[in-house]
Order: sequence, then C-alpha cells, then structure tokens
Amino acid sequence: MGPMARGGLKELRNPAVVAAFGGWNDAGDAASGVIDHLADHYEARLEFSFDPEDYYDFQVNRPTARMVKPGERIIEWPTTEVLVANLPERDLVLIGGPEPNYHWRDYSNRLMSMLRTVRPEIVVLLGALLTDAPHSRPVPVAATAGSTAVAEELGLDVSSYEGPSGIVGVLANECTTAGYPTVSLWASVPHYVAEPPNPKATLALLARLEDVLNTPLETGDLPESAATWEAQVNDLIADDPDIATYIAALEERRDEETPTPSGDSIAAEFERYLKRRNRP
Repeated sequence: MGPMARGGLKELRNPAVVAAFGGWNDAGDAASGVIDHLADHYEARLEFSFDPEDYYDFQVNRPTARMVKPGERIIEWPTTEVLVANLPERDLVLIGGPEPNYHWRDYSNRLMSMLRTVRPEIVVLLGALLTDAPHSRPVPVAATAGSTAVAEELGLDVSSYEGPSGIVGVLANECTTAGYPTVSLWASVPHYVAEPPNPKATLALLARLEDVLNTPLETGDLPESAATWEAQVNDLIADDPDIATYIAALEERRDEETPTPSGDSIAAEFERYLKRRNRP
C-alpha cells in the first residue's frame, strides 16, 4: 500500500522541506522536536502518511495505546507523516516519524517521488547526537551542505563525513544527487542528560534552521522551556560533586575552544537577523 493522499503538494509558495526522524538520528528528541514545534505552532495539515506495515518493526517501534475519553482507547501506529505548514513568507513541507526499520531504499524512493512533486527550493535535514558538550553553554549545531554550490551560497562546509549512516544521511545523499540544494544540521546533546526532551537543543536547531531558510520562525514557548530545562539540570548536578567537577572541566575545555567573535562577524550576524525580521 502506498501513501494515503490527503491534499495537494503542488504549487506551494517558495517551498522548503524540513525533515527529522526519531531514533538513532535524534538524541534527546531534539530534531524531531523541531518538526513537532513547527507543526503545532503553524497548525500544519497532514498531506499523507506511510503505511507502517511496510517500514516498521512493531517490537522496536511499538504502537501506543491512548485514551481519547473515558472508556474509549485508540492505538497510534508508528509511521512517517508529511505535513504542510503555511508561513507568511513561504510553505514548509515537514517530514517526521521514527527512522524506518525496513525497506530503506523503497522508503527513500517514495519520499523522493514526493519531493519531485514539491520541487523544493531547499531541503534541510535535522539530526542530534550525544557528545560531551556541556549543558550550560550554547548548543553546538554543525551545518554542512551537500554540494559545493550550496556551501558557497550559504557559507557552509561541504559534508565530508564517512562512517555509519542513518536515514538522515541516506536522504541527504539522495537529495543532493537529485539536484536539490541540501543542508544537514546536527545538534550536540550532552551525553549525561540524554533523556528527552531537550528543548535547549531543539531551540538551537530552530535558530539555525531560521538562518538557513532566511525565514523568520516563531519560537513559541521554547525559550522558556529551554531555560527551565537548564535550571533543572543545574539543580540535579548541584548535589553531586563528582558530576559537577566533570561538567566544570567540560565547560573549561569548551570555553578554550570557542573563539571570541570578531566585530565584523557580529555585525554580519546582526544584519542577517534584521533582514529576516524586516522582510515584508
């Protein structure tokens, strides 16, 4: 069974595709959190979803029982959804769901068929990984382009990663091969607070996504949630001297590695910010 159509993906306004997948690519649910935030905030409409029988192992990605009202329970099956969010400046096609367990090539082919209908101006793939980044510092977000042309246009490096790949890496390669401008954004999530959610990392990805798309994106309650999350982590480590010492060492190393921004770089960033915010 193929995707179940629910609407149209043609004639979208300056369309951009943003995708994230739960599981291996999504430490702290930070990347999928961006999709959830955008879908909720902009009241995205569901265009279609994949038949979960084709792509998911239900012993790995289990269906979830949920009570909709007293005495009435539904089962939600893991699946990949494609939604459309209508922003004032453009339309976003949002792809979200767990990383598939089966038939990756067929799964990728179906998503690429959808992209041929959308004809996106850019595809942005989101991920998050566990690292030794301290929770108390700005979240590092690595941004790479799929091609030299995109890298030069956006001031990014071309991806040079070699090693095991998740569905994010597979789709990045497929999109670049198909000729779509493609960018991958990966947030670093502290390994010592890996339990999701991580709103601070989600907020960092959202900010970087805004920059790549050159489109204002509303943050909603993410800044408040991020501040609360950081305060809760601070409270937890305050009672454990060993962990506090370890994190202090991570902070010191991060501070030494982080260059002080120049006046020119600050001015350029501020100019980009004003350009996004003042766009009619």
